[in-house]
Amino acid sequence: MTDVIVVEGVRKRYGDKHALDGLDLSVGRGTVHGVLGPNGAGKTTLVRILATLLRPDEGRVEVAGHDVRTDAHEVRFRIGLLGQHAALDEELGGRQNLEMFGRLYHLGARRARVRADELLERFGLGDTGRKAVKQYSGGMRRRLDLAASLITEPEVLFLDEPTTGLDPRGRAEVWNAVRSLVGGGTTVLLTTQYLEEADQLADRISVIDRGQVIADGTADELKAKTGGDRIDVVLHDAGQLGAAVALLPFDKATLSVDADRRLLSAPVTDRMTALAGAVRALEEAGIEAEDIALRRPTLDEVFLHLTGKTEEAA
Repeated sequence: MTDVIVVEGVRKRYGDKHALDGLDLSVGRGTVHGVLGPNGAGKTTLVRILATLLRPDEGRVEVAGHDVRTDAHEVRFRIGLLGQHAALDEELGGRQNLEMFGRLYHLGARRARVRADELLERFGLGDTGRKAVKQYSGGMRRRLDLAASLITEPEVLFLDEPTTGLDPRGRAEVWNAVRSLVGGGTTVLLTTQYLEEADQLADRISVIDRGQVIADGTADELKAKTGGDRIDVVLHDAGQLGAAVALLPFDKATLSVDADRRLLSAPVTDRMTALAGAVRALEEAGIEAEDIALRRPTLDEVFLHLTGKTEEAA
């Protein structure tokens, strides 16, 4: 697979602080690549460098075969950028916004109108073109913002936390739009504070911390780094948590207890043996369980395991 984004040894410093400190990253063509990291990890700095809005102090960065320093003009013709906040005129309609962006990109009046109509249909907004954007729902507004970033049919699209503030319906609408784009051959670099979003969309994920990539792989590969499968036991009576901890056949060093949720959780190697042993031990002790489940680790747990930070990658 051809890499459409190549980042090698990139450093960026603000005063005496390194926002990026020798970061390496590669993104395959026609994929979604997720970038996760805590606040201050360097995610936004990375996107700004890739989008030619910021120059790296050191290292090599290529996007769509062009160097961001020496061929910035060529890079800009091949990319789209969707930032954290909508870049739309609230008083104009959806079609007017898209035509305005088309004219700013020098498409010409006729081509801008045609492209606006194409994008409104593509994102399910064809019947809202004359409605003022201030009357749109959050999901509709974000889809229109995504459409505006595609005016020039970019090879590469940067999505910097695209669903921040949206409700579940709005997030699902944006996810479907992103999947459609990738199906058409667009390469997407996604930064997000929602780990579920990366799990749903990303073909590969890079976790960055202190300006460096500390882990990279598919969601399943990253989850395997936390120890494979887990078993969760939810008790009916929180007062029996202590007794359950003592008798359940799990490694006490890796067993976690959440008293508020009456939850015991532990990594296991033999799924069925662990499940059968837990059920038998609880039955013999007369401890009632509301739920017992085997599951894979979540990306939240992966993130916490890798960075030692809070569960949400902001």
